[in-house]
Amino acid sequence: MKYMDVYSELKERGIYVFSIDDLLKIFSSERDIVKQQIFYWKKKGWVRTLKKGIYEIDYPKRKELPDLFIANRLYEPSYVSLETALSHYSLIPEVAIGVTSVTTKPTREFRNHYGFFKYRTVVERAYCGYRLIDYRGQDVKIAEPEKAFVDYIYLNNGLNMDELRVNKRKLNELNKDRILGYAYVLNKTVVDVVEDVYANL
Repeated sequence: MKYMDVYSELKERGIYVFSIDDLLKIFSSERDIVKQQIFYWKKKGWVRTLKKGIYEIDYPKRKELPDLFIANRLYEPSYVSLETALSHYSLIPEVAIGVTSVTTKPTREFRNHYGFFKYRTVVERAYCGYRLIDYRGQDVKIAEPEKAFVDYIYLNNGLNMDELRVNKRKLNELNKDRILGYAYVLNKTVVDVVEDVYANL
């Protein structure tokens, strides 16, 4: 595989972050050969590692990608949720601790030149309630505001409204029935917390 052929094909397909499997799906080659090529391209400074097995194009022109998009690609399956999604929907003040996501895989943390990425594990039945949005020109999977709220309660064993500085007006604008629906998917404790929150708004 010639690098410029790979670069042109990936650019045409809009693939700026890729794995070995991505290249194998597009080009007729063997895994060992692709791994050797990537190793060579990294030494030349043509591609950059985002984490083991995930790379981005760095030459002749690197596309600056949004961190929420990077979060989706770093660890799959996952969707942006928790503090990042709550901040995105203005339910809490803007936070700068990196991107928080939900996954069905083990909890993980990654750091690269885009920033810090944290993934929290949920059970399979709770991997729902997300949407695909256009975020700075890229498709990003992010929790609906109601699901992000429930994810936070579930993964933090409760909710301190004052500590999280929840915008009560914004919270009142959400669909309470949808929030309770997601809560019932999880457990009674989450349902009780949701009921208590709304009883004290």
